[in-house]
Amino acid sequence: MKTDKQLGLKVRDLLVKKNLETPMRKNFEANDENKDEILKSFTNIMHHLGLDLTNDSLKESPQRVTKMFLEEQFKGLDYSNFPKCTTIENNVSYHDIVIEKNITSISVCEHHFVTIDGFAHVGYIPNKKIVGLSKLNRVVDFFSARPQVQERLTRQIFESLKFILETDDVAVVLEAKHYCVKGRGIRDHNSSTITSAMGGAFMNESACRKEFMDLVRR
Repeated sequence: MKTDKQLGLKVRDLLVKKNLETPMRKNFEANDENKDEILKSFTNIMHHLGLDLTNDSLKESPQRVTKMFLEEQFKGLDYSNFPKCTTIENNVSYHDIVIEKNITSISVCEHHFVTIDGFAHVGYIPNKKIVGLSKLNRVVDFFSARPQVQERLTRQIFESLKFILETDDVAVVLEAKHYCVKGRGIRDHNSSTITSAMGGAFMNESACRKEFMDLVRR
């Protein structure tokens, strides 16, 4: 995947200004020191859980978890991994709704560090810019790949796409199951959480909002 750190840093500054950034150390970037400390810390956690780290099945687990954290599950904490989102001029004069629906969103609850498993529906009405459809998926994936609360995740996707697409006409709906609800505590296996963020015509014009929601539900 092609990345764009400079675009990512501009998005970060926007989110900080809007008080929507994930609580994190300023200017964090993954490095070898982080990797070594995570490895030692997770080894220590396993030891204090009473697990035998000499066992063939367990002895490489700290390395696996460290790699998963930095390269997969929490890669969205490092803006060096922000996806390249090159836009093109809207020369075809398309000014109706574009929707990418059922975008996979796998995240982690920042309260208990268990899975948030869901999908996003993203829509926008092009103004002067059009973006490749896969970029919508990649922005969802980037912000999902960090400890999250769903409300913030929805707003991060929404504000980032408004900035990248240079339009207020953006809509984001996110539906997810939270394993802090499903797998612990109340252990409710059936409930899901829906959040949304609407801007421009999606917020101000009921017909536009209805069209978007009808297409999403279809």
